[in-house]
Amino acid sequence: MAKKRTNIMPIIEDARHPSKYRMLVGIVDVIFSDVAQPDQARILALNAAYFLKTGGPFVLSIKANCIDSTMPAGKVYDSEVDRLRADLLKPAEMVALDRFKRDRACVVGSYRVPKKQKTSA
Repeated sequence: MAKKRTNIMPIIEDARHPSKYRMLVGIVDVIFSDVAQPDQARILALNAAYFLKTGGPFVLSIKANCIDSTMPAGKVYDSEVDRLRADLLKPAEMVALDRFKRDRACVVGSYRVPKKQKTSA
């Protein structure tokens, strides 16, 4: 895909350590995160802090069984959304994908959403 699309660059590195590839990546418009790791919300937050522009959107694919296979999927989703909020990420919508893949959900939102300016009339 990277050969056909010039705005995509493959990076063979551990997403948990964005400082190792920070010199390869500038500020990005959007982050799509699909990592099967127990700390995937934290990984997204770390990479957003390094690379995502203020107000930039993110998409997080949650795999409940990879995070905690002992909890119901719905509780895992809620826990991940809470973790996102704690790291300056503002989830806007979560969609369970059970129709397509069991124990999966997708969360979309924005990073460091600027506060609305008060306007005087």
